[in-house]
Amino acid sequence: MNPFCPVQWPRAILHVDMNAFFASVEQRDFPKLKGKPVAVTNGEVGSCIITCSYEARAKGIYTGMRIQEARKQCPGIIQRPARPEAYARVSTNIMRALEDISPDIEVFSVDEAFLDLTPCQKLHGTPARMGKMTKQRVFAASGLLCSVGISGDKTTSKFAAKLQKPNGLTIIPPWEARERLAQEPTTALCGIADGIGTFLAQHGAYTCGDVGRLPISVLARRFGNLGRRIWLMCQGQDPDQIHLEVAAPKSLGHGKIVPPDTRDREIILTYLQHMSEKVAKRLRKHKLECKKYFVGIRLEHSWIGEKLQLANAGNDGGQIYRLCRFLIENHWHGEVVRQVQVTALNPEPHKQQLDLFTHQDETEAEINAVMDEVNERFGEFTLAPARLLKRSSMPNVIAPAWKPNGHRQTI
Repeated sequence: MNPFCPVQWPRAILHVDMNAFFASVEQRDFPKLKGKPVAVTNGEVGSCIITCSYEARAKGIYTGMRIQEARKQCPGIIQRPARPEAYARVSTNIMRALEDISPDIEVFSVDEAFLDLTPCQKLHGTPARMGKMTKQRVFAASGLLCSVGISGDKTTSKFAAKLQKPNGLTIIPPWEARERLAQEPTTALCGIADGIGTFLAQHGAYTCGDVGRLPISVLARRFGNLGRRIWLMCQGQDPDQIHLEVAAPKSLGHGKIVPPDTRDREIILTYLQHMSEKVAKRLRKHKLECKKYFVGIRLEHSWIGEKLQLANAGNDGGQIYRLCRFLIENHWHGEVVRQVQVTALNPEPHKQQLDLFTHQDETEAEINAVMDEVNERFGEFTLAPARLLKRSSMPNVIAPAWKPNGHRQTI
């Protein structure tokens, strides 16, 4: 059956994937970069490429490559520091434009989204027509090109979007999905990484078609409901629905790489306090609090880390930093530190009604409120603990899971 025919699909899911998003924004905003090999890094001193233009990819450059190695491979490569605020603005504009196609949209990441087209077919016509509309709306909203995949489920539509990049439109009708995926390796599907792929290979399933010949119970025993979904994904029948709401966070964390060969206790504590204040600020911004935190430092080949608790749930940077000091004073013995990490585990909504026997320092809360207001107006850490005058100069970054609303909006 022709996918462009007017017959309505029983279920139609579209996946939109921006093309080399950060690098494309740089080329759009700085026309001299168009047609040039561009590598985006976290700041001027960033050593790792977080994305690169298609011109760079054609010369063997790839995400995760060290910029020094990239310069050897491509002497003309142009390094650009990431501008997370700019990418967030562009992403927000794109996601709002997509709502003109369908109100049922799941923002999957800063440069990807799923749309449920099923109820929109009477309004807009065929899924193919809506695919073309999507590309036009994205370009009108951002001046950027995207690749679009359409099928009857999320996994197959995401797979389809990757087949023609950049600027592609790939349609796999739901009645053709199983046959189309049959010869594809299982790890070609989003959600099947090396771990699950290895398990499947141990059972003789290397392709999606192979998985279809396994009893679904084999996967269900090992992975539970996820195993059943994996089996259906490989048949082009992913049952997962479009998630309209941003899920409550299971954790909120910040980490940073420290300067090479760092053994200086004061430098390590400064980095840990920096991360403590960033975590605390995010908790307060989203009216959350947390009792349990993971505090860790990465050594050359291992981590020193502990899950530590406050006496009561809170969102004050000073309290979190005291947990960090405890870790350093009791578990660090002068080894070289590569990275620090502070993560709030299972944060909960801030309690407006205090327990009868719970004491809260109202002065502390008032100080934090004033500090947040000043920093929101004049810039991050305009007001901050004195130690943070010596904080890292590394720039903020935008997480891949960024979304234009809820707790994921923070950069």
